[in-house]
Amino acid sequence: MTTAPDGAALHDRVTHALAAPVRDEIRDFARALGEAHDARAVIFYGSNLRSGSLDGVLDFYVLTGGPREKGLWPRVAYHERPHNGTILRAKVAVMRLSTFRHAAEGRHTDTTIWARFVQPCALAWTGDPQAASEVTAAIEAASMTAARFAAALGEPQGTEREFWQALFRATYRAELRVEKSGREQQILDFGADHFGGLLTAAWQAAGIAFDADGDVLRPHLLPQERKALLDRWERRRRMGKPLNVVRLLRAGTTFEGGARYLAWKIERHSGVVVPLTPFRERHPILMSPVLVAGYWQARRRKRAALSSDD
Repeated sequence: MTTAPDGAALHDRVTHALAAPVRDEIRDFARALGEAHDARAVIFYGSNLRSGSLDGVLDFYVLTGGPREKGLWPRVAYHERPHNGTILRAKVAVMRLSTFRHAAEGRHTDTTIWARFVQPCALAWTGDPQAASEVTAAIEAASMTAARFAAALGEPQGTEREFWQALFRATYRAELRVEKSGREQQILDFGADHFGGLLTAAWQAAGIAFDADGDVLRPHLLPQERKALLDRWERRRRMGKPLNVVRLLRAGTTFEGGARYLAWKIERHSGVVVPLTPFRERHPILMSPVLVAGYWQARRRKRAALSSDD
């Protein structure tokens, strides 16, 4: 049996992970976002962290000061930044650092924060010396929350990968996310170095004893401990989809730059440029049918021009 005297192993892992190399262009973007929001820290995550690419849409979480906000979070916006004759694009979520820590600890019915940030992320910018340690503590908390639920949602024994698979399958079902079958396998394949050994380090930090027989792990959860975790999960599962629906509806009216984002997506996937007026940009939901109609009109004109050239 392995016991958990402290969380030193998890702390070292998280500190190292948050210091992952990030391109200068991304750090500059993060700094600009942080300063614009008078933030304390900016986290960079997602597929571009893994690939190092500037293509597509970069993903940032901007963490601000102050007490936990009331109501739904985060606020989401689309940002563009000129760079060497091209445009860098980003989806930017903004929330209080204290709210982020609260959600990472699993004290909220929402699962998105701890499920997302147990995955690889990097600290791209900080606004004050204390912010780095607070973000590190929040990511450690996210890892422990995820590890606790993995212990309860997985089989009584299994490999580390099997516990993570059980966890991510459950969170995808709860979050109303449209993911291809086997998405959890891709996450674990892409983050193999990140996840290797993370579960046991998080169990140790969370005080969950376990046996290890080669690659097979068996967490020591008393029946009442497992039941309590599964009850907590069931409440989150029931609330997950309604909460995400409300959040999507809210984002439809508060997603800053949403019309620009939609127009760019149309151009990226079809090559058709849709005209974007100031009014359309200010009213993305009202104008979304107009943008789609504009897409079809522009597409017909493009096809007609190609036909006339023939």
